[in-house]
Amino acid sequence: MIHQYKLNGYNIVLDVYSGSIHIPDDAAYDAIRMIDEGKTREEAGELLFEEYRGRGVTREDIADIFSDIDELKREGRLFTEDVYRDRNYDMKQRNTVIKALCLLVAHTCNLSCEYCFASQGKFRGSAGLMSFETGKRALDFLVENSGFRKNLEVDFFGGEPLMNFEVCKQLVAYARSIEKEKNKNFRFTLTTNGVGITDEVIEWANRECHNVVLSLDGRREVNDRFRVDHSGKGSYDRIVPLFQKFAAARGGKGYYMRGTFTHFNTDFTKDIFHMADDLGFTELSMEPVVTSPDSPSALTEEDLPVLFEQYEILAKDMLRREREGKPITFYHYMIDLEHGPCIYKRISGCGSGTEYMAVTAWGDLYPCHQFVGDPDYRLGDIWSGVTNRAKQDEFKYCNVYSHPECRDCWAKLYCSGGCAANAYHATGQISGVYQYGCELFKKRIECALMLKAALALEKGE
Repeated sequence: MIHQYKLNGYNIVLDVYSGSIHIPDDAAYDAIRMIDEGKTREEAGELLFEEYRGRGVTREDIADIFSDIDELKREGRLFTEDVYRDRNYDMKQRNTVIKALCLLVAHTCNLSCEYCFASQGKFRGSAGLMSFETGKRALDFLVENSGFRKNLEVDFFGGEPLMNFEVCKQLVAYARSIEKEKNKNFRFTLTTNGVGITDEVIEWANRECHNVVLSLDGRREVNDRFRVDHSGKGSYDRIVPLFQKFAAARGGKGYYMRGTFTHFNTDFTKDIFHMADDLGFTELSMEPVVTSPDSPSALTEEDLPVLFEQYEILAKDMLRREREGKPITFYHYMIDLEHGPCIYKRISGCGSGTEYMAVTAWGDLYPCHQFVGDPDYRLGDIWSGVTNRAKQDEFKYCNVYSHPECRDCWAKLYCSGGCAANAYHATGQISGVYQYGCELFKKRIECALMLKAALALEKGE
């Protein structure tokens, strides 16, 4: 399978199953298209000659194009077959270990964001804070179920985790105390809205957290439309100086600004450029809102062309910044063409419900934070372990080849079938497909591939 498209003046050809990317001239681009459409070599040759002879292309040139295509096919870099579909990928029978936990240390929040999927941190339940004893048991559960895996990931999440900062500190200290004995290495991430940031938080996070996610939607008027406190006051003026101080103190360690775009700011590149140019942040992410379709903030079909254009604007501007030596990072354009995820990860996805789970403040286990509060998706708890094996098996089998809609999709080995939670909320089942999200994802991948290929060309790679 191949995927062809034109973007920013480049003819781009992706060979799906090898992952190879080619940037051919117009004649070769059309030759590949014609072969993919099933035309014979003779038919394609005549059509190409009629189209390009006025541009100085000879029959010999066309023969050379076909020769180059044949060479790429022999090398396994063009028109490769799907060698993964018919292999024995019995996902239900695969052995998995848990490698990551999302600890919902606070089922409460000091902001009241209208679009919050977590119901302002309560996850459709009661407010509450995780105790140290519950958190400690969660870390022990992770160690006990991680097998021989050494590197373990723990996210402090909520609600707003800094509302339970003392327990976060205690849990990190406990994890560090058992690392050597258990032969484990814990990597912590903190996700915060910024309201509770202090010098102590900054010092602790820079010492202990591998990554920090800072929530800001961009321009003041955009951020303060939804990201407000319980009195309705916007958070921008309060958190931006704290975020700037935090990012500056990171000293090159991982962080990124995570924003949400809605129907009200489909021009989201202005928010990204504001964060980069006006506020000085270089590690950026903007996510499409996840909300009910009848919400005023929900994205619409009419928004799609605008969003596609925005992604292209961003990719072109990032290319300009790279050329000027002032690059920024956009999370969804981070793609490694040479050392990317292994084929197992490309097929199975994020590992929710199997390798990754969320733990509530009371110790209940869910496939991920977006399922918390749904009784049908409670997997068990950190004391008894996973007891809802039937539901876990659904997640084991949830992979790119379990989605019939993905069968002929060129992007399937990049999205792994998409987000199970988004599919569930859109279709009622985790094996479904959130079509709107698919369209956005495919556009992001096209832009990311163009950006990588353009930079590689300029570097002579």
